[in-house]
Amino acid sequence: MTDPRMQRIRDGLAARLAFDAEALVPWIVAGQRVGWLSRERASLLARWPHWFDVSTLRVDLRNTLASDAERTGALAEVIARLAEDGHVRGWRDERFAVNTGWGTPTLALVERAAARFFGIRTYAVHMNGLIDGADRGAPALWLARRAETKPIDPGMWDNLVAGGIGHGFDARGALEKECWEEAGIGADLAAQLVPCGTLDVLREVPEGIQCETLFAFDLTLPDSFIPVNQDGEVAGHLRASPDTALDIMADFAMTVDATLVTLDALARLSSALAPQGFAPGNTI
Repeated sequence: MTDPRMQRIRDGLAARLAFDAEALVPWIVAGQRVGWLSRERASLLARWPHWFDVSTLRVDLRNTLASDAERTGALAEVIARLAEDGHVRGWRDERFAVNTGWGTPTLALVERAAARFFGIRTYAVHMNGLIDGADRGAPALWLARRAETKPIDPGMWDNLVAGGIGHGFDARGALEKECWEEAGIGADLAAQLVPCGTLDVLREVPEGIQCETLFAFDLTLPDSFIPVNQDGEVAGHLRASPDTALDIMADFAMTVDATLVTLDALARLSSALAPQGFAPGNTI
């Protein structure tokens, strides 16, 4: 019998993954769609007609900005003004690439806080911190509670380690950095990270559009391991049984991203981790 919590989790994900392309306009850079804008946000960009061509059907960054450096400079000025006016919040001093997919040429760089305003594709790493029970303990997953000061999803449960991939990092390098900052996981243990594929998220959020590829990893941790946050972005940790993790997800107390990555782990590792009655065949 399928665990009844799964239907609640699926219904919750469906509600939180809402996306209506007809209500949005594409953002075009160098002739390529690189993002999505609400009509309200698109109208804000009409203040800069020398850089944006705004119509009811699309928003183009003008081709007079011919190089990635020129585009980056112009967008930096625009984003700074948008932030001053309260349209971009949670400034990070970290830059994300504007491109059409992982590994494609960078067309511009933008402040991370503006990524969802423009609806660009972003990239993040998420790591399942697993206790497999091989040392006669019970199987478990370490979860992290996001600090209340986080600009997105404050106070919600997350994977043990998760973070955006900034410009200049690959997925593994970004995750190794986050492993230490978020959980005190050193290089020797992080060397055992196992890549587990990608998941894609496309949804409307208060900041704009989240269009993100999640690189999922597993790390099996010693039974004695206790995570220790180093950067103040985690409010606390929980060593959760798979049943407890399902309860948290069914209560919508975990971020959408972490819910998808955790369900993926439970499905892949069902023989060791999934609770009784969990049906891995239709997790999402």
